[in-house]
Amino acid sequence: MMQYTNIRKALHQMIQANPVFPPHKSRLLILDEDRIMLQSLSQFLRREGYEVRTTDDPQQALTQLEDGQTELFLADINMPGIRAAEFLREVKRRCGHVVVIVITAYGSIEGAVEATKLGAFDYLTKPIVDDEIRVVVKKAARQQSLLFENQTLRQQLDLRFGLENVVGHDHKMLKIFDLVEAVADSRTTVLMSGESGTGKSLLARAIHHRSPRRDKPFIEVSCGALPETLLESELFGHVKGAFTGAIADKTGRFMAADGGTIFLDEINSASPAMQVKLLRVLQERAFEPVGSSTTRTVDARVILASNVDLGTLVTEQKFRQDLFYRINVVTIRLPSLRERLGDIPLLSGMFLRHFKKESGREIIGISEAAMLALQRYQWPGNVRELENAIERAVVLCRRPQIDVEDLPESIQFTSPRPSADGGETGVFAFAAMPLSAALELPERHIIESALKRNSWNRQSTAAELDINRTTLYKKMRKYRLDV
Repeated sequence: MMQYTNIRKALHQMIQANPVFPPHKSRLLILDEDRIMLQSLSQFLRREGYEVRTTDDPQQALTQLEDGQTELFLADINMPGIRAAEFLREVKRRCGHVVVIVITAYGSIEGAVEATKLGAFDYLTKPIVDDEIRVVVKKAARQQSLLFENQTLRQQLDLRFGLENVVGHDHKMLKIFDLVEAVADSRTTVLMSGESGTGKSLLARAIHHRSPRRDKPFIEVSCGALPETLLESELFGHVKGAFTGAIADKTGRFMAADGGTIFLDEINSASPAMQVKLLRVLQERAFEPVGSSTTRTVDARVILASNVDLGTLVTEQKFRQDLFYRINVVTIRLPSLRERLGDIPLLSGMFLRHFKKESGREIIGISEAAMLALQRYQWPGNVRELENAIERAVVLCRRPQIDVEDLPESIQFTSPRPSADGGETGVFAFAAMPLSAALELPERHIIESALKRNSWNRQSTAAELDINRTTLYKKMRKYRLDV
């Protein structure tokens, strides 16, 4: 919440300094068939400090609105050739950032209500009183400033929670990115699996912010952090007196996520009774709060995550089979960090830039020895552990570069296996993983070293490695060495 408040403060300062959206000099467009009205109204508003353009042509007005040089639109909707409802809908569709004030000689309560429903900010009737138009335009300018601020806040959220923040060029991650793009705009239930610290929460937020629900709430619930008695109340809410301590009605997380997305982490920890309730919500989008007989419906997209294999739990009869098949629509498996060792330099660089900026430290990078130690480590805590390790290194580093001594001891003392003659074999002490994953890191190093020796000449590199150029190019693309 504090971070959101800080963003708002920064945006207020930006809006004050931004020459495109100055709060004291909004840009207006006036549409009216009465040229005398156009002249007098434009002169008055210019004296009030606004930039004003005028037109008596509805189509020309739409064209001018689309050029991005207008914040406020004052329009007579009773002109010949204008169908009021269609015209206002078209303005809203083409120029959602513009605040509209309707002006007409034929005022009525019904007309005002209809114009407001169609997106007009306010409704004025002729003859226009100076004090009245002054107040309305001033309020409309403030409204437009809020629209701009909200749009900028959404952009900030996109930067913070967008798919671009899920860093990785490993081919497993690239497949996940493609899958996210494919399912984001649907309401399909998504099940994510992977070890703790692999970024399931971040990916769930990225799916939400890439979906049509992005302007609605994103609610995250860690099912493993709450006992069963509290989890039901947390998810579905309760009514006053439902149990000891229920002194007032409470809205549950599902209702809070209505229209948006709810992310249920560690779903594997849900009890059998809770699994029955979740199955009903997923099938019928309906539930009853604790202590209530009133059925409530909800429209929320559900994303679930588990840090253990649910299929195994079903086999062991620890997870309901019907619920598993209901949520196993689109499955995303996030690989552990030791399965994507090639991403460690990329992730480390991202975390270093973040913590360097946050702490104000002047650190130019990570030494080769430190990077080698990072790539040899097993990372039981995955990306979260890497982030903490880089933060620690930034705090402790007293040199231009982060070195091995700045890393946690568990990472420092991970070393190559000794050879029979006491030297190093050069083979990393990898954690248990598929052979194909273990071979990726040394293969990438071999190809990159060969490319450097041959000044990135592909033909010479392919000849040195005794592979054809097509194979070399495919591997360069796989390891992002073609960038």
